[in-house]
Amino acid sequence: MSTNTSNGALVRIKDVDKVFHRGSEEIHVLGGLNLEVAQGEFLALMGPSGSGKSTLLNLIGGLDRATRGTVEIGGERVDAMSDRALAAWRARHIGLVFQFYNLLPVLTAEKNVELPLLLTHLNKAQRRKHVAAALDIVGLTHRAKHHPRTLSGGEQQRVGIARAIVTDPTILLCDEPTGDLDRKTGDEILSLLQALNREQGKTIVMVTHDPHASHRASRTVYLNKGQLLSEAPE
Repeated sequence: MSTNTSNGALVRIKDVDKVFHRGSEEIHVLGGLNLEVAQGEFLALMGPSGSGKSTLLNLIGGLDRATRGTVEIGGERVDAMSDRALAAWRARHIGLVFQFYNLLPVLTAEKNVELPLLLTHLNKAQRRKHVAAALDIVGLTHRAKHHPRTLSGGEQQRVGIARAIVTDPTILLCDEPTGDLDRKTGDEILSLLQALNREQGKTIVMVTHDPHASHRASRTVYLNKGQLLSEAPE
């Protein structure tokens, strides 16, 4: 089933299959999937465990390749890029937010945020300026010199979001961004993502199991047995 927005889509996924191999066994995760995401949209992707949500997110982010079909982001065929070109494209266009933050414990908050900028041609002063701006957006300027172990879960996730936006990416991909947080802290993170969407114009695709979280998005689609549905399966 196609789940489309306007003709000005930023993300276009067409007839995508994804098959994993376990020995001689083929595991069909996605089948004939079609999806469009508009520029500036906040899309929530829901579905049971094993339905292919994270796989779909990885295809959009160029972290994995489709077995069949096309994945086009901003008019570029991501599925047709070489590994080297794909790595450079990800560095420019994709910001990733993880459930368990994925911060390096030996680095301060500001040094964790700076990591994606080390792949750019910015000098040290320019990187410092970008890091300061990202930490300011997430409200953590005062915690810049702190290591992850001294930060709360919500603060660590804010650092993760700052790291994801520091390169001003085209798309933010969030995989269960509130899954390791209590409801109050999770609500604060969701409010931050909404602000990034509404005030900064960021396009966001968020995988979540939580209907409460999905209500913060502008649109929700459901993945079940490798197929996209416009409504939750009964």
